[in-house]
Amino acid sequence: MHLRDLVQYLGELAENNNRAWFVMNKPRYDILRGELLELVTGLIGSISTFDPAVAACNPKRALFRINRDLRFARDRDPYKTTFSASITASGLKKPSQGGGPAYYFHVDAAGRLLVACGEYMPPADRLRAIRRHIVADADGFGRLLRNKGLLDTFGGLSPEDSLVRVPKGFDADAPHAEQLKLKSYLAWRETNAKRLSAEKLPELLLADFRAGAPLVKWLRAAGPTP
Repeated sequence: MHLRDLVQYLGELAENNNRAWFVMNKPRYDILRGELLELVTGLIGSISTFDPAVAACNPKRALFRINRDLRFARDRDPYKTTFSASITASGLKKPSQGGGPAYYFHVDAAGRLLVACGEYMPPADRLRAIRRHIVADADGFGRLLRNKGLLDTFGGLSPEDSLVRVPKGFDADAPHAEQLKLKSYLAWRETNAKRLSAEKLPELLLADFRAGAPLVKWLRAAGPTP
């Protein structure tokens, strides 16, 4: 995937976020979207060597649409300024739709590449299931928190979006009480996409996803998504 071309396109889209500009530049979008699909198709095949559960993920469905949902949005810009994809065992992308733990990445208009593994803001029933799994598998969760690959690559679980207190129904003195407060179970990092070549991007993504696979698999063991 030609990242310089993608970042250039997204930067121009951010400055001209309207249908007329988008339609005029549709050939550029189609080429870049095709490159993203090719990248994700290859990633699914590679990830399935260490996480076979994602082998059936449809690459076309793994890509996020560039059109924004404006039904409840104050920001009326019609297009996202990121190219993004989420690879899951369910084949669904959004947590609200039962997507479950994911291998996710996006490139934005500033040239940032974000790579993440886990679940971002799962719905209430799913969040409760994850927290119960932490309590039931305290030893396994402890090993996950100490996983070298996860720590070296992402620094562990992101502490963002945490409750002030342990949620109702859980013991404040339970093992991993701090992690019970989390509203997302996610490991992520950012890097400068502009410095990556088309050849290096798949290598970096695959290495990060391999490091995050223990988190994805542990979350999957919490049970089926709602």
